[in-house]
Amino acid sequence: MVSTNYDGGQGGGAGDGPGSGPDGTPLRSTAADGLKIVIVGGFGAGKTTLVGSVSEIRPLSTEETMSAEAIGLDNPDGIGLKSRTTVAFDFGRITLDDEMVLYLFGAPGQERFWFLWDRLFSGTLGAVVLVDTRRIEDCWYAIDRLEHHGLPFVVARNNFTEPDHTLAELRHALSLPDHVPLVDCDARRRPSAKQVLITLVDHLHALSSAREIQDGRGGSGDPESRVPRQTRETTP
Repeated sequence: MVSTNYDGGQGGGAGDGPGSGPDGTPLRSTAADGLKIVIVGGFGAGKTTLVGSVSEIRPLSTEETMSAEAIGLDNPDGIGLKSRTTVAFDFGRITLDDEMVLYLFGAPGQERFWFLWDRLFSGTLGAVVLVDTRRIEDCWYAIDRLEHHGLPFVVARNNFTEPDHTLAELRHALSLPDHVPLVDCDARRRPSAKQVLITLVDHLHALSSAREIQDGRGGSGDPESRVPRQTRETTP
């Protein structure tokens, strides 16, 4: 059963949760263009928490209580006391301006749900890969699938505790190319989660501008070019 419950504590404190409160903000009547971003990563990496931290509406969540049937299928080693897990996807929304809306989809991290990812990637502008340094290997599949689909992405290290390694060391461990942004974040805190999305938007703009220069044209039909450049100021 799909749940729309939101735990206000995810935001990390007053002012860090969805800015419009638990009831959310109605979609503007002028909204004409929807942009899609997918949040991927390993089991328990913090994808549901990140969507809940930045969404202006009460997030749609398909979290369910973990049952005995999951034993042997989902590996909770290293992620603490996790009692609920996403079984389809999480959904949130951010209004960028009067006409553009950003839709966030959090993908399930368990291997048994990976078959859903290719469908979630359809029509996606770009992606965020969340890394839990307690289980770095869990994000390798996400990076592999995004590279396979040719989707631009950024990588965010979700710091549940003080990190033991530098970002440079993490980049080396992931064999991550230099042009792919790698940042730190705390998915529980709205400003930190918001900065991850800004990093992705900046990355998309850079890729789009590079293509325009390479093609010798001033405009582009690529979806990245539809993201407003004032996103840094207008994103809630």
